[in-house]
Amino acid sequence: MSTPDHANGVTGSTGSDGSSGSSGWRHVQVGSGPETIRVLKAALADQLLPDTYVSGGALVHMETISGGQASPAADEDSPLPVTASTITPATLAGLLAEHAYVYRIRSRKDGAGGVEMYEEEVTPPRDILASVLAGKTWPKLPPLRGVIGAPVLRRDGTLLQRPGYDPATGLYLAAKVALPEVPDRPTAEQVDTARDFLLNRFLRDFPWAGPADRANYLALVATPILRHYTRSLTPFALIDATMPASGKSILTGGPGMLYGQRVLPWAYTEEELRKSITAVLAEQVGVVVWDNLAEGTVIDSPTLALLVTAGVWSDRQLGASRNIATVNDRLWMATGNNLQVGGDMASRTVRVHLDPNMPRPEQRDQTRFGIPHLDQWITLPANQLTVLWHLLILILDWTGNGAPRAAGLSMRQFTPWAQSLGGFLAHHGIDGFLANAADVRDIDEDETRWRAFLACWHRLHGNQPMTAADLRRSGEPDHIGPGYDDNDRWDGQFITTHTGRLPNPLALGRLLTGQIGRWRGDHVIRSAKNDRGDRNVFWVERHE
Repeated sequence: MSTPDHANGVTGSTGSDGSSGSSGWRHVQVGSGPETIRVLKAALADQLLPDTYVSGGALVHMETISGGQASPAADEDSPLPVTASTITPATLAGLLAEHAYVYRIRSRKDGAGGVEMYEEEVTPPRDILASVLAGKTWPKLPPLRGVIGAPVLRRDGTLLQRPGYDPATGLYLAAKVALPEVPDRPTAEQVDTARDFLLNRFLRDFPWAGPADRANYLALVATPILRHYTRSLTPFALIDATMPASGKSILTGGPGMLYGQRVLPWAYTEEELRKSITAVLAEQVGVVVWDNLAEGTVIDSPTLALLVTAGVWSDRQLGASRNIATVNDRLWMATGNNLQVGGDMASRTVRVHLDPNMPRPEQRDQTRFGIPHLDQWITLPANQLTVLWHLLILILDWTGNGAPRAAGLSMRQFTPWAQSLGGFLAHHGIDGFLANAADVRDIDEDETRWRAFLACWHRLHGNQPMTAADLRRSGEPDHIGPGYDDNDRWDGQFITTHTGRLPNPLALGRLLTGQIGRWRGDHVIRSAKNDRGDRNVFWVERHE
């Protein structure tokens, strides 16, 4: 090729034969180390590479994932078809080779003994590429705020449904199913058809314990579509049953197949749970499921309680010493049989409970179901499209009618979510939303223990002030004579540590102090100083 007449930089120059060069790629002329850094940085900022965005100050590139399962089972991972990969020096070298012609000018002797100039295609050294990527400021590149697997409502109420990057939201729609365009104002016939399909076919044959369980589930399925519109936190979803083979995994697989799903084993330590949360937030999935917890597991995790009430999750990056902050835009779910909650999780959990009320639910006659073999049916993309289409029809009918809210509902930090989803369900005549909140409190293991302890304390000692040491002594069994068993006046209700042991007086004092003023059913702990003013005393009051 002949010597170009432009300075170092990026051009769309043609080859010496008049062709468009290397397949029409943009030409990037580099030189010395500093020149190369300046030229490449400017070229990247000028969108040299396609499908390149900036996220948290780092360049990312959207790429298709090869080798994924076409139809994973409902209880298996279901990743989105594309991912946003952080650009490293190695990936930058590959992207430049694929999408640009990077060259430098060299000289050599010609046949007549003179000097001629020519172009040599090069891959810049790794340290040069690392320097190019080291910056955090890329003002000309579009920001990527998330990757989604299904359409979502924008904050102005319009539906983001065209696959690819959406400048209005900064979201990239990596659609799992090829969805036809959904009308902004569905017809009455479309709405009736959608409601009939979802309620009388798709959800008809699950053994819901009550109307609240079906309503809660439909709200959870719609949540990822409405999250940006409602601008709300989303509570934790607990899907449990009295028996195996009741359909729990199918229920989590519904939203998981639509929005991208990651299935995790339950971590029984706070440290492992924190690590798993941080790791999964780096993946592009809309639903995270802790599947098949051990029967009777008590979900009592400060880490999880913090997660569902945090719009942004902050933690130390795995394998590094720096902290990262990630938007918490996932639907978090857990499944198991007869699960319980504890600590602060009761007020942060929405329960969907199944009760087949039969010995072998797996032997139910599938031929009489609205959708036979639903566990296999939901794995097919065409069927996922059907579910998503009807769900979007109901949502757009709700927003088209002013998106009425259920103003009377409240749920601590999740009140905007509860009022929006409650209004959506009420608009379509679906009753029972959050009506089983008392059932969640009934499975609150922490609440149950303290309620029983305070009730027994008041029965034994009334309103009598006691030190922690006095109270602890009263928890010792009475020895009533040879040949008799020890008599436990507390009937096993004395509060214990997390290991199941009776606390010593110091530990008991700390436990009681942490409960002062907190009502447990009809009882509450009060505290004051003793007459000498050197020790705390405690007593229980009962609401009459």
